[in-house]
Amino acid sequence: MVRYLLLATVIVLAVTVGVTGWANRDLIRIKIASAYGAVAPKPEATSAIGSGSESGLRGDAPWALSALPECLVQMSKSTGPLAFVERHLPPGADPVSAPASLRYGDCTISLDDDEAYVSRGADRFRIPPRVRFYRAAGVLAVLRVDSNGNELRVYEPAYVKR
Repeated sequence: MVRYLLLATVIVLAVTVGVTGWANRDLIRIKIASAYGAVAPKPEATSAIGSGSESGLRGDAPWALSALPECLVQMSKSTGPLAFVERHLPPGADPVSAPASLRYGDCTISLDDDEAYVSRGADRFRIPPRVRFYRAAGVLAVLRVDSNGNELRVYEPAYVKR
């Protein structure tokens, strides 16, 4: 009797699956239609690399010296009240009086009153006002004072071996 019950169950399941599959055949079918879109033509490739005009980067950049590791490598950064930041000046640091021009690698730093200009190749950056430079044995310190706070960055020339 169990044999007949199992055989009946298999027959009912087969018929149910067959009818359901046949009835839902349109739901299973995937239809793909062609579509065309307008695409702008590709620009013509230049034959020489870097043949375009080189205008360089320009702008205000208080962090300019930190972005030029070929010239100077940032060793430390201190922020906070002016008295706290000044305590982090390197020992024996002497202020650099403006106007002055400092060279590190292929970077030139031009000091003008309370702002500075950094140039390297075609790039020209301005370190905004209230910036002071200090020199000590093998390092350059840059103290920036503005409404957002005080910041001292100490740099070592890139050519110095550690």
